[in-house]
Amino acid sequence: MEESTIMDLFINPHVIPPFVSFAFLASAILIVLAIVIRVSMSLVPKGVQNVVETVAEAMLNLSMENIGHKWGEFFFPLISTLFLYILLCNFFGLVPGFFSPTANINMTASMAVPVFIIYQFLGFKVHGLHYIKHFLGPIRSVMALPLMILMFAVEVISHMARPLTLSVRLFGNMIAKHIILLVLAMMVPLIVPIAILGLGVLVSIVQAFVFTLLATLYIAGAVQEAH
Repeated sequence: MEESTIMDLFINPHVIPPFVSFAFLASAILIVLAIVIRVSMSLVPKGVQNVVETVAEAMLNLSMENIGHKWGEFFFPLISTLFLYILLCNFFGLVPGFFSPTANINMTASMAVPVFIIYQFLGFKVHGLHYIKHFLGPIRSVMALPLMILMFAVEVISHMARPLTLSVRLFGNMIAKHIILLVLAMMVPLIVPIAILGLGVLVSIVQAFVFTLLATLYIAGAVQEAH
């Protein structure tokens, strides 16, 4: 039996699943793109630099407006990376022969779980044990102790469900997009191919933005004072 080569590892889906290979490919593309833009950066942006700067500025505004100046600037690289990475992975599903990594629940969970861990850690880092007040509801008194216990249980369940909803929402929409595009392409292969691709592009952009926006809001909620 012949030994497997390095190329066989990436080609053989039984060794490395397609979603892992294309996830690595997306990472490599973004790294190369960042290096190229950094080397060829000019004061008057044009071409790819102009597009990337536009996206970066939009993500910076999103981060600063929701999280605040201090932590918004700190988390700007994370927010921008999430959006660009998810967007590129979503676009892979529109290329014939490519596979969208975000159409796999393991891939979406690998981004949702770190977001959950980060904002919970940040909550305790900023507020200390007072972060628990975020889980107790607006009324805090001895008379309201049963209500506070109930609110704590509800809030804990709600927070634990966030990585699940983040993962399933992106995964489900990407799977649904692939199925819809496949069905439409089979029904009208010569009539509306451009419209079908346009729909796929729109869904890819919207879902990348929704995931990023929710991650931003979760982080913002962790650093805000409890009321």
